[in-house]
This record gives sequence, C-alpha cells and structure tokens, in this order.
Amino acid sequence: MIEFEDWEFPEGSRPRDEDVSFDLDDALSSVVSLRTEIPDDGFTASILGTERGGNGVVISDTGLVLTIGYLITEAETIWLVANNGTAVPAHIVGYDQASGFGLVQALGRLGVSAMQRGSADDVRVGRQVVVAGHGGRRHAVLTEITSKHEFAGYWEYVLDEAIFTTPAHPLWGGAALIGDDGKLVGIGSLLIQERYEDDETVDSNMFVPIDLLEPILDDLMKFGKADQPPRPWLGLFTTEFDGNLVVAGLTEGAPADEAGLEAGDVVIRVADTPVNDLVQLFRRIWAVGPAGTVIPLTIERDGDEMTLDVISANRESFLKAPGIH
Repeated sequence: MIEFEDWEFPEGSRPRDEDVSFDLDDALSSVVSLRTEIPDDGFTASILGTERGGNGVVISDTGLVLTIGYLITEAETIWLVANNGTAVPAHIVGYDQASGFGLVQALGRLGVSAMQRGSADDVRVGRQVVVAGHGGRRHAVLTEITSKHEFAGYWEYVLDEAIFTTPAHPLWGGAALIGDDGKLVGIGSLLIQERYEDDETVDSNMFVPIDLLEPILDDLMKFGKADQPPRPWLGLFTTEFDGNLVVAGLTEGAPADEAGLEAGDVVIRVADTPVNDLVQLFRRIWAVGPAGTVIPLTIERDGDEMTLDVISANRESFLKAPGIH
C-alpha cells in the first residue's frame, strides 16, 4: 500500500490559488487521513484486509466525517489525522450499503473547518475540479470530470449516476471531490479504467455523488443505516464477459454459495426475466423482494440449463457490528 509520506503530486499537477475561486488551503484542511483495524475473524477481513487506510472529509463542526464505507466496515479501531498533525480516535456512526457512504465521529477536536456540501448536478463533464486526499496541496490534483453515468459493481452494487475524473488520484478511497465553488460534491470510491470510442483506456477515479447523502443522513445519524427494508444479497461476484453474465466468484457461506452456484456459471434469467448486464441483474434481484426473499436464478452450466432457488439474505447480518460508544 502507498503511504502518504512516500509520494506527492508534481507541482504542475497540483491545484493553485489561481485555479480556484475559494480558499484552497482551508478546503484541503477538511480532508483527514483515516486508518482502521478490523478483527481477523471479520467477514470482510479476507477480502478487504484487516488494516485499511484512506481519507475522510469533515462535514460538520462537531467532527462528523464522511468517507467511503468499505474503509470502516467491521472496524473495531479508527484513527483520524488532520493536516495540522492532530490525531484522534473515532467511532462508526453509520454505513449505507446502497450508496457506499460511511460516517464516523471524531472523539476529540481535530481543529479543522468543515467542508460545505454542494451538489453533483453543479459539476458538468469537461469542468476542472480538485480531488484531494489528506496532506494538503502535495496530495491534491487538479483534474477533470470526464463522464457521469450509471455504474454497476460486481459485488452487487449500482449507482444511477457516478462521477468519473481523470487524471486519477492514487489514494482515492474517501478522497474529496471539490467543485469550483469549494464545496464537496463526491467521495472517492474506486480506481477504474474508462474506455473511450477509440478503444483507448485511461485510469480514472469513480466518485459517489454527495447528493445521495442528504436523503439518508438523518437515518444514518439515528439508526446507523437507512431506515428501509434491506436489499436481498446473494454473495455473487459477477462479471460481463463476451456478452454473458458469468459468476466469477462466490462469498463462502453466502446464499449463492449455499444454493449451489459455482464459478463459471452463466446467469440467464432472474425470476423468469432475462438479464443481459450487471445493472439488469442486480435491479431484477432487488425487485423480487426484500432480504430473505427466494430469488430464482436460471443458469447455464456445461451446456445445461437449470434453475436454482437462492434464499437471499441481509448482507449486514454477516458483518461484525461496531462497538458501542
């Protein structure tokens, strides 16, 4: 893993005062380092590791920090470090499976300003923005919105519209996407390769739009999650390959594994409805019913077609709950 002290952006890639219309240093000070430790027997430990690091953004004067949820899932220890050197412990406030957002609360004064929240609707394709990790200007890059479109992740995740930027930030997890008004418009989630019409591929960052936070913020603060029925989860890792939906892997002990699906199976239909891409697959699964619903999956295996009934689950029931504070 790259550590912040081991690298920095070249001067020519960093944002300058003349590139923005807001107080650059004040905005960058709102981005903090986030480090977590997860127990060895955590459900996500084998996939995401037991030591995770990334960024978070202070969004309130009370020390509430917004980050990407996979950094804090099952965390038993969380530390935040501000650009001024202040280090404080924190605890999990909430995690939203649908958006991917995570919230933590600093358990001490960080001594930095909160970043105001804007709207992803205000940043258009082709506009310059700042992507910032903890560490001030050395770890911030002036970048461009290259696209905004639907996104599906193989781990049963869909965004109606995600934001994509180039050049990419090498420590994207929880990084701040800052609009030209100095407001937070997205949180860093992934490093991906975007393919253009000439088949050129470019490293890009994918950001979760900040707009997805507002409808669920009160629920996260009160309940630690969105107050709605959990989506059915199967534990499938599915990829699009040669026009097919292929099971690339399975979460051990998860519903799909228990129902007998295997790597290499091709998913053809969900509840008798044909599915042709990841978005259709996941949306169709979620449309059948809430977590606990039986999801009929028709698959092709070794040239034979069969239907397996998968008893879906609530993904959260597999995770270790955060400690009580």
